[in-house]
Amino acid sequence: MSSAAPPPPRSPAATPDAAASASPARTRVVRAPPRPRPRRAHPGATPPEWAERRPAVSVDYDRGRREVRAEVEGVGAAALPARHRLRVEGSRWQRDWKVSEAAARVLALPRAEAGAVDAVLNCWAGRFARRNFPLLIREITISGNLQHAVHVFRWMKNQDNYCARNDIYGMMIRLYARHNQVDQARGLFFEMQEWRCKPDADIYNSLIHAHSRAGQWRWAINIMEDMLRAAIPPTRTTYNNVINACGATGNWKKALELCKKMTENGVGPDLVTHNIVLSALKNGAQYSKAISYFEIMKGANVIPDTFTLNIIIHCLVKIGQCGEANELFNSMRERRTKCPPDVVTYTSIMHSYCVYGQVENCKAIFDLMVAEGVKPNIVAYNSLLGAHASRGMHREALAIFNLIKKNGLRPDIVSYTSLLNAYGRSAQPEKAREVFNKMKKNSCKPNKVSYNALIDAYGSAGMLKDAVGLLHEMEKDGIQPDVVSISTLLAACGRCRQITRIETILEAARSRGIDLNTVAYNSGIKSYLSFGDYEKALELYTTMRESNVKPDAVTYNILISGSSKLGKYTESLRFFEDMVESKVSSTKEGKLSEAESTFSSMKKSGCFPDVLTYTTLIQAYNADGGWKRAWDLFKEMEVNGIPPDAIICSSLMEAFNKGGEPERVLQLMEFMKKKSIPLNQKSYFEIIASCTMMRDWKTASEMIEYLDSSLSSISVGTLNHVLNFLGKCGKTENMMKLFYKMMTSCSTVGLSTYAVVLRNLLVVGKWRKYIEVLQWMEDAGVHPTLYMYQNVLPYIWRENGMDFAATMQEKINELPPS
Repeated sequence: MSSAAPPPPRSPAATPDAAASASPARTRVVRAPPRPRPRRAHPGATPPEWAERRPAVSVDYDRGRREVRAEVEGVGAAALPARHRLRVEGSRWQRDWKVSEAAARVLALPRAEAGAVDAVLNCWAGRFARRNFPLLIREITISGNLQHAVHVFRWMKNQDNYCARNDIYGMMIRLYARHNQVDQARGLFFEMQEWRCKPDADIYNSLIHAHSRAGQWRWAINIMEDMLRAAIPPTRTTYNNVINACGATGNWKKALELCKKMTENGVGPDLVTHNIVLSALKNGAQYSKAISYFEIMKGANVIPDTFTLNIIIHCLVKIGQCGEANELFNSMRERRTKCPPDVVTYTSIMHSYCVYGQVENCKAIFDLMVAEGVKPNIVAYNSLLGAHASRGMHREALAIFNLIKKNGLRPDIVSYTSLLNAYGRSAQPEKAREVFNKMKKNSCKPNKVSYNALIDAYGSAGMLKDAVGLLHEMEKDGIQPDVVSISTLLAACGRCRQITRIETILEAARSRGIDLNTVAYNSGIKSYLSFGDYEKALELYTTMRESNVKPDAVTYNILISGSSKLGKYTESLRFFEDMVESKVSSTKEGKLSEAESTFSSMKKSGCFPDVLTYTTLIQAYNADGGWKRAWDLFKEMEVNGIPPDAIICSSLMEAFNKGGEPERVLQLMEFMKKKSIPLNQKSYFEIIASCTMMRDWKTASEMIEYLDSSLSSISVGTLNHVLNFLGKCGKTENMMKLFYKMMTSCSTVGLSTYAVVLRNLLVVGKWRKYIEVLQWMEDAGVHPTLYMYQNVLPYIWRENGMDFAATMQEKINELPPS
């Protein structure tokens, strides 16, 4: 039988007394308590101090520089785990940088190469704290540098302590969206799910936004459906992004459908949603629907902003309602504290005047924009440049072009093309070619519009050989000609009297697969008829009908007039019957030709026209913009001994103003004085308008003096136009002088007149006079609107007029809200 082993003998040091006696000889190590590790903050809580972006300022007195930046501390080396902290403290190659400093060193690399980024970040002690990774990605993505962010993200995933996080993937997806790299953003979305990161609403919104920027609306809708299948309810931001994706491509029907679905799902649309829908309607060329939608917005008490009103102004201009667009623009200027007009607003109004060839009004709006402190951008300069170019005013166009460079902006392709077009319209193809070569020299690659403008410049000058040569040069540069190029060349053949070239150009169009449109066929038919080749013109017309290209009124006018000139009256009548059967309405040009023909027949038949006949034809020329023909007709009337009256003179004045000839208006006024022809309302308006264009304020003041005796016979609408003209041109004293006369005469001064005066007083900052006019309104029994009181308050507060402000506020409180 074995017994248990005896216990080992007890060491003397094991006894309490021995331990007490032996303790002084033993070394005791005392360690400092470790710093508490930073805990992960709740997503809704305030970020800890080490994760905040704090502003920092550094001043270099030697160089006179001051730098303001944002710094992020991050988790430093002292807060690392012991195994990493000892490793860092024992190496002289490791640096305890802040997160912002590490990001700055990465971004300072001249080229984003994987090796260079790894070399910098491997020297950073903060790489051992995984909480620094989202902070580092945040600093890199804020800079917008995609290549550096990609290399940092790749380096980060290769670290042992890396842990995939939603916020890291969300920042990278948003960065890819900013650079329109949708496939890479979508790839990260699938990758994060492989790393077991569940996408949240923000991630889905970021991915939908990426597809929205790229116009891939089907992908955006599919991602939203995946979001619903993942039991994540779409937010208002989700719907806005999807609607924006549809609207960017002009798919306005789908945008309206999604907006309706959004309301049905209990996510009410906001102003951003309405603006996106309006943009979708604008991009889809549904201008009338956009205006109707805006009326629905107003009915729902949705207060529009500047972006909303800019869209509506654009749509009004597109459908030809420029008067309503100007009224909306003036209302924005009145309520500048709520919806101030920006550079887009002014540019849209300038474009409306440019479309109708009103260069002076376009320039006036540009000057007004500068005077009101809105800095013009390149689009505004291009609109002004294009307005002068369309009239062939090459000197003014060149001055604006130089002004663009003087103000620190770089002319773009539109600027060069507009200047080129100005020289082309003024029959200077050599100058146009110089601008074209200068555009290439300045690294601005010409596009199809630039080539077509230069082709038109050569064709208009009869240089057909150079125009055709430019077509081949266009193809060498990798730009394929289009139907506009062919139409321009066909019209040039008619001017140059080269019938053989027409066949060559038509064959070139067929070989390049260019389908001719109505304009191209019209140019070809007109060129054939100008040579007297009726058979070729008829053959081209037959080809046009066989190609299912619908003739318009211009086509039939060319055929009817060309056949008549060649003596083919039967064929001319047949073309007229075709036009009637096709239900093609005659255009302004056709009506004018018919009026001219009737006028000539009257003179041939011995029935001499009277002043009424001449007035009718001059008004027709006025509507067509032909002031020269109207002036020739007026001189013919004088030669025939027919005395002019006030109506025909005022119509001729209007034609001069429309044609940019205000000097002739004043000459005609002197003629009327000499012939004792009284001035009517229209004459007064046209004379003051011409004085405004020429800045002849002395004559304008004299005209206002003449108005004194006839104010009672002039309509309030005409007087309001005159007041507005004077106010817009900065002649506030003349405006007030006319207004005083209107007040003292028997003319009825209503709310519209007061609104014109108040608006122009506020533009020049004369708020005291503004308050005085408001008092006159109240004394005259005309009740000011709420906006009239509210608009003046910012000007009063700016000048510390507290007594006036208190009075205005009392009157506002007495009025019901509108």
